[in-house]
Amino acid sequence: MEIDVGRITRQEKYKLLIGSVVPRPIAWVSSVSEAGVVNVAPFSYFNVACIDPMMVSIAVARKAGAVPKDTSHNIQQTGEFVVNMVDVSNVDAVNQSSADYPPEISEAQELGLTLIPAAAVKVPRIGQSRLHFECRLHQVVTLGDPAASDLIIGEVVHVHVDDDLYYEGKIDVQKLAPVSRLAGHTYAKIGEMFDRPRPVYGKSE
Repeated sequence: MEIDVGRITRQEKYKLLIGSVVPRPIAWVSSVSEAGVVNVAPFSYFNVACIDPMMVSIAVARKAGAVPKDTSHNIQQTGEFVVNMVDVSNVDAVNQSSADYPPEISEAQELGLTLIPAAAVKVPRIGQSRLHFECRLHQVVTLGDPAASDLIIGEVVHVHVDDDLYYEGKIDVQKLAPVSRLAGHTYAKIGEMFDRPRPVYGKSE
């Protein structure tokens, strides 16, 4: 099958992308509005952007009329946010926080989430997560004309890791039990894991 993306609808593009680019890690982002309301929302257009300086990227799709979502608005106003990682123990709360809450309503308060002070930013981290990246805004790239998405790049300035997850300088993925996003309403756990050592050019086995 050949697909001319110029001939398909926005919804068809959406389904094609989220069904093909899988699995996707989930950033459970906490941010704070100018009025002090703690916003919590998940985003699966999320990944590592740079190692040194340590950066992550999150794409936040805009609402109808090119209106920025609360998370994007808050981050651009305050310059700070926290990425709380998603695992099997908190995925139900993560899913609940994806509802379209009004800006003046805190998802954290509505869902009874535990808020813990961060070390380097003013935005709190979520106690139901066991791995957190405290971030300061580095750059926002607005995509589309009219604007359709805000690509947020944040510099990680502090990391919290549950002691049980950290071993010899590495994250124990099995203990973390991360959850990823697929298409539709579907999520995925870590399945079978296997190694493939990276080859060195010119070196034979």
